[in-house]
Amino acid sequence: MSVPSRAARILILGGGFAGIAVARRLEELLRPDEADIVLVSRENFSLFTPMLPEVSSGALDVRHVVTPIRSQLRRTRFVLADVHALDVAAGSVDLRHILQRADDRLPYDHVVLALGSTTSTFGLPGVAERVFALKTLEDAGILRNRLVWLLELADASDDPHLRARLLTVTVVGGGFTGVEAAGELVELFRSVLHLYPRVNPADVRVVLVEGGSALLPGLPEKMGRYSAERLRRRGVEIVTGDGVARADDDGLVLASGRRIETRTIVWSAGVAPSPTIAAADLPRTKRGAVIVESDCRVRGQSNVWALGDCAAIPDARGAIYPPTAQHAIREGPLVAENIVATLRGKPTRAFAFSSLGMMASLGAREAVAQLPGDRVLTGFFAWFLWRSYYLMRLPGLDRRLRVAFDWALELLFPRDIAELRIYTRRAQSSAAGDAGLPVREETGVAP
Repeated sequence: MSVPSRAARILILGGGFAGIAVARRLEELLRPDEADIVLVSRENFSLFTPMLPEVSSGALDVRHVVTPIRSQLRRTRFVLADVHALDVAAGSVDLRHILQRADDRLPYDHVVLALGSTTSTFGLPGVAERVFALKTLEDAGILRNRLVWLLELADASDDPHLRARLLTVTVVGGGFTGVEAAGELVELFRSVLHLYPRVNPADVRVVLVEGGSALLPGLPEKMGRYSAERLRRRGVEIVTGDGVARADDDGLVLASGRRIETRTIVWSAGVAPSPTIAAADLPRTKRGAVIVESDCRVRGQSNVWALGDCAAIPDARGAIYPPTAQHAIREGPLVAENIVATLRGKPTRAFAFSSLGMMASLGAREAVAQLPGDRVLTGFFAWFLWRSYYLMRLPGLDRRLRVAFDWALELLFPRDIAELRIYTRRAQSSAAGDAGLPVREETGVAP
């Protein structure tokens, strides 16, 4: 009498754009008796990261840019856990359940690495302990509270020098996140300063530091020039061609020796793949991304797949696809199809996708957009395109309506400055934890 074969277990690590895309396509392609699909994530929601800067400035409600993972999947088993280790030789993953704090081990037949990236401060002295990252929902909430604290402290202070230090916010990194964060900071201060009668608008200073020669490096030069021009016109001080050397409690020192007196540093200058990836016995690039073949299978492995921010996926020319959301949501279905093809003894396909373009919001109803063919759109129409595209990309009609309503309210009322102390200090600086340094436990801003 023959024994029925066991259904294969497909383990997906990560609940972001890439991981959700893999799970949803697997559900469409596989029969229930053909495979068990398990998705592991340390959060029970997926985060729409392009809108994080607007959350940090109070333009959007924190809950409107997240979607419960369970509501996006039909028959995938969801596990709320931290991924501690990947044992490729044994074909298993070590987990720690978030709520029970209990360790567990899950074996797999195929594993998908979609763990994304973490903030990297490149080991610069004093930086990891002091910066505010902008990678997670908690990061955005903590930064928003920090900005409110700054305004409250400045309004209560009689010392003009202290007030100036408190109201100087430095953003490091002139890529998409840095440019959008700087624009949103200006909008927040502009919207609420009238509520702080003792704060002089001249005391508010937003500094954007980019180590390269221009903002938005790697994109058409016109996008960087336009972004710099519009941000400067709205009062942002832009420093290019000067990197960060170190940081201390009172400010930031640049490579040139220039010092910026500031109590708040927003870091968007670098990312690194998940520490779990770094500890696994897998081939990696110099920046730590997992090296995969064109079909997203990890080089030298038959049942390990990687995509999204943590993977280096080669294109037809031998270059690496950029780690963007528009690529991740298309890599996911391809990985699912290739896993199914492998289970059924069929050939896999290479990933191929041409970018639809890149966009960055500058606040004040302005943006820059790179369209196919390197055409550049700027100003109001680029901003309208940015909002329209990302609104339609939000998962769930309810989330789209909530965000649209938030945007409508923003046109009529000032930003919300209620301080919501619902966040722990665990993610006050993702960079500190990623660098193996202790995260500061503080409940306010030290003068």
